[in-house]
Amino acid sequence: MATRVLMLGWEFPPFITGGLGTACHGLTRAMDRAGMETTFVLPKSVPGDAEDAAHVELVSPASSMGDTLPEYQPQAIRAATTTTTTVSRTVTHTPEQQLVEVVREMRERFKHTRFVDLPIEVQSVYREQESTWQRVIEEYDLDESRLETLIEAGAFGDPVTTTESIALRSAIPERDPEEAGMPARGKQSADYGGDLIGQAHAYAKFCLEVAKRTKFDVVHAHDWLTYPAGLAVAQLTGKPLVVHVHSTEFDRSGEHVNQAVYNIERRGMHGAMQVIAVSQLTKNLCVARYGIPPSKVDVVYNGIEFDLAAKGVKTIASKDKIVLFFGRITMQKGPEYFVQAAKRVLDVMEDVKFVVAGSGDLASMMIEMAAEMGIGHKVLFTGFLRGGDIKRVFSLADLYVMPSVSEPFGIAPLEAMSHDVPALISKSSGVSEVLTHALKVDFWDVEEMANKIVAVLRHPPLRKALRDNGQFEIRALTWDGAATRCGQVYDQVLRQFNAKA
Repeated sequence: MATRVLMLGWEFPPFITGGLGTACHGLTRAMDRAGMETTFVLPKSVPGDAEDAAHVELVSPASSMGDTLPEYQPQAIRAATTTTTTVSRTVTHTPEQQLVEVVREMRERFKHTRFVDLPIEVQSVYREQESTWQRVIEEYDLDESRLETLIEAGAFGDPVTTTESIALRSAIPERDPEEAGMPARGKQSADYGGDLIGQAHAYAKFCLEVAKRTKFDVVHAHDWLTYPAGLAVAQLTGKPLVVHVHSTEFDRSGEHVNQAVYNIERRGMHGAMQVIAVSQLTKNLCVARYGIPPSKVDVVYNGIEFDLAAKGVKTIASKDKIVLFFGRITMQKGPEYFVQAAKRVLDVMEDVKFVVAGSGDLASMMIEMAAEMGIGHKVLFTGFLRGGDIKRVFSLADLYVMPSVSEPFGIAPLEAMSHDVPALISKSSGVSEVLTHALKVDFWDVEEMANKIVAVLRHPPLRKALRDNGQFEIRALTWDGAATRCGQVYDQVLRQFNAKA
């Protein structure tokens, strides 16, 4: 089994928007337990939430890695850390205080994993583009042919066709530094705004610097924002690349895809030696929509951290039954179908409340829909939750509903079931492939969705059977199992790589 992995990810607690951050967190912990040495490169400054970062070991700008990369170190953090080289975490939200507090339990939780964060204000990267890339060319001893191969692979953006494009400065379009850059931020969610492609390119540059100072056997890149970095590192170091597809542009946008994002996804999948998909559903998309050979795609299901001794908070009694929607409020998650089903349930049952835990661009639409249907007082919105609030909302729920239009996997049903909450899930989800003790429905069939909600709420034996059997079933779906499967993929990739060498 490969023991040294350079892992590239866009989310990690507390910088988390949805399932990607949860998946990276669970997978790296399980890989750590399995003895794999993992370096995780983050596109953020040091995490600011003490509770979520308690188990995370970081290589910060104050560490030896940061000292060798002065151009990526913001002045505010540099001034605050001139006298310390310790691994640290923050319990505040100010840049000056982020790197000054040592937390011993970090090393105890992750024994084989380190995290390299990207505290960049990347003005210097773009302002000194030519000299920066000239240094990369010299350090990697790139000839003209290899440089053209790198550009054509799209490792740093769309391939350039002009005759003067040999210089790497032409491989990345000029962008306003403040628009393209990722300044150090204190907010505790992943950032998917602004010039994302520009941010992905800046992240790729930092990953190259990290790769030169890191010993690794395999590059593992999560989702499209890290694919340019993965391609760049693989091209310039000669190491094999594995890309992990948690979601595709067809899941996020339906048929109206962003062509630039699709191009990056396609180049990443074709440029990798092997592709990991989170479900058979996602594998089928990779094959049908991106032209990837089926033999090149391995399915590795997500999991959960399952702890029987600490699986939640005692249920708080209430006369109302609680039906929970938990996740991002976006088109992909089918929030309108949840509201429509809620209306039908409330037509036949009065003592039910529908709780929406999450945030997203369709939150206002959900509120307006509920108001127009006359059920606004029965649909409650909590906003984005984290930490103990997540356990509390699950402890209140009688049923979790995931009406997703397109869900490559779907970790939330596993989380619900681990908290003794039965789940009703969309058939258009990867998790439906592995769960047999969850109710399933077509996302568009709101009548059937409502019927199954009513059945669970009115019939305690059904609810108990779903809970008891679900608890047994999810014990087989763990991050340790996912880590083992990833290790098998690494072994396969290295065998192919060594055979070609």
